Amino acid sequence: MALARIARANLRKSTGAYGSYASEKDFFKVGGYTSISDTTSHVNFNSDGKFSFVPAIKEHSCVNFSMRGISGTPYHQFPSAKSQTVVQESESELENDQPMYAGLEATKASEKPRVVVLGTGWAACRFLKGLDTKIYDVVCISPRNHMVFTPLLASTCVGTLEFRTVAEPVTRIQEALAKEPNSFFFLASCTGIDTGKHEVYCEAVNNGGLPREPYQFKVAYDKLVIAAGAEALTFGIKGVTENAFFLRDVDHAQEIRKRLLLNLMLSENPGISEEEKKRLLHCVVIGGGPTGVEFSGELSDFITRDVHERYTHVKDYIHVTLIEANEILSSFDVSLRQYATKHLTKSGVRLKRGVVKEVQSKEIILSNGTKVPYGLLVWSTGVGPSKFVKTLNLPKSPGGRIGVDEWLRVPSVEDVFALGDCAGFLEQTGRPVLPALAQVAEREGKFLVELFNKIGKQNGGKACTSKGTPLGEPFVYKHIGSMASVGGYKALVDLRQTKDAKGLSLAGFVSWMIWRSAYLTRVLSWRNRLYVAVNWATTLFVGRDNSRIG
Repeated sequence: MALARIARANLRKSTGAYGSYASEKDFFKVGGYTSISDTTSHVNFNSDGKFSFVPAIKEHSCVNFSMRGISGTPYHQFPSAKSQTVVQESESELENDQPMYAGLEATKASEKPRVVVLGTGWAACRFLKGLDTKIYDVVCISPRNHMVFTPLLASTCVGTLEFRTVAEPVTRIQEALAKEPNSFFFLASCTGIDTGKHEVYCEAVNNGGLPREPYQFKVAYDKLVIAAGAEALTFGIKGVTENAFFLRDVDHAQEIRKRLLLNLMLSENPGISEEEKKRLLHCVVIGGGPTGVEFSGELSDFITRDVHERYTHVKDYIHVTLIEANEILSSFDVSLRQYATKHLTKSGVRLKRGVVKEVQSKEIILSNGTKVPYGLLVWSTGVGPSKFVKTLNLPKSPGGRIGVDEWLRVPSVEDVFALGDCAGFLEQTGRPVLPALAQVAEREGKFLVELFNKIGKQNGGKACTSKGTPLGEPFVYKHIGSMASVGGYKALVDLRQTKDAKGLSLAGFVSWMIWRSAYLTRVLSWRNRLYVAVNWATTLFVGRDNSRIG
């Protein structure tokens, strides 16, 4: 029995790769994670450094540690080929050895079904907000603990709004995550899914304060909702990831703001050449979609109102260039595109057509050989499937998203749903893949949570129990229109339901008032609505804050 303990200690301390969950059974008999088997015979070492057991199995109880529904389960590693000796540990240390792998086990019959949600974007948070927690326990897993109100994110880069105005804590969206004993928010990334076992495997966000790194755990689910979002498309262009800033999260906006203000201050130092000043203060935006256009408009306002007043020594050197391969705002009405082009040009934004070939640390090389020096580069060319989504062994829709049917179910597996930017209709549904828009994600979240509440009331919430449950009408998306600010108290409002349909199109100051009113009402909490209104008023009357913090 002592040899068995020593062998187990060697397994845990070896430096090999983490074993798969299925292969743990090769070494230990795990039954409900409440018992393990001791091998009481001897250990044979092979010539390659590995070892094998000659078992005489005797089963013992294993202490089950639990806290607020989280129970401990054994954590194992494969032995290293270099390991030639058995590490000796004291009997007392082994007797008191605690399980190193924690997780939420499958729900019992007497417990509420557990819904696991991956992500805290528009789709996930709309789903969380409406979920009936009298029917379900809910676990949310995401590397960020808040939702970002992306339509106003560009305004935070130049100080029009503070960063906290666009961030809504997920525990305020769904209070059960903080208050209910069997509901949790885990600050972690999902690294894998076992649809057969109904388990997700996660790795905690770690800054060195946890007992081990990486800190991994698993969570069993009755229903799984994948709303993990998407990543910025770089098209494999060399240097983009290393040198460009993206604009999809609050930390992206913070980095852009710090770089912008840093370049302004550095350019005033003595001895800086005229050419270097022009490069430092050249802000380049790649991508002429709504995000790129709105950011260019915000930058133009910042330069006109604030830079010209507070950085008078370098005000003539700062410029904004927007590079787009085709037309800007291609999804908008032709008249609105023309209006945006004229207004941006009048505001000092240089519009340039071109395709980026390579991004270097101080300049962009276009496909025609033109070199564009820059001090700040913001990349906004759309989104595509994330690395996590690409690794999942699930059916894919055109474009590489997770494939779903008309009810947002992943058809090849049971109890798995996907929505938002990471999901798209399968080709056999005959439906097009919907655009990666906030209103699409929000509408999908609303549809799916109503479906879940309906299933739960019919006792279909537990794993593998919803077969045959009537689902009602399938999801149908109707576009309600698009809006974009172009700076200078001007905006575009396009209320056409499709690109080729007829509908109301507005541009100018009235559209800007509609744009602001619409987004102010869409901000999730009254707290953040107040923040936004106060920040807008402050910017209007006293200008933007140009402090560089951090």
